[in-house]
Amino acid sequence: MQNISSTASLKNAIQLLEVDHNVKGQLLKAQFYIVYDSLKPVNFLKSTLHDISSSPLLVDNIMSTTMGIASGFLTNRIFVGASGSLIRKLLGSVLQFGVTNVVAQHPESIKSLGELIMQFILRKKGVNSAKL
Repeated sequence: MQNISSTASLKNAIQLLEVDHNVKGQLLKAQFYIVYDSLKPVNFLKSTLHDISSSPLLVDNIMSTTMGIASGFLTNRIFVGASGSLIRKLLGSVLQFGVTNVVAQHPESIKSLGELIMQFILRKKGVNSAKL
């Protein structure tokens, strides 16, 4: 900074510094309110859910895990049924665990196998209806 020799230039420099101080104070307050607003639990939850929903990899992982759990549960229900046998229930739980892990770890293979089976069924249905 320069040496100030007159009172007029000193008053001018003080006014410039006060204006600069006020502007920086306003910017600091605005930044504080932005940070305060983003740290509110509702806004924090919204931003987290937005980040989760915008991530395609995470959505795929959730879908494959959900498919695995559902198919394992369905397999257990089909295998055990209404039976009250303890051994059958134990084997059903083991089978449910195995199916859940396989489906959750290999969702693309399961999807392509399902598409292949659907094409086979639809092709057979088309051939049978054409013969009639």
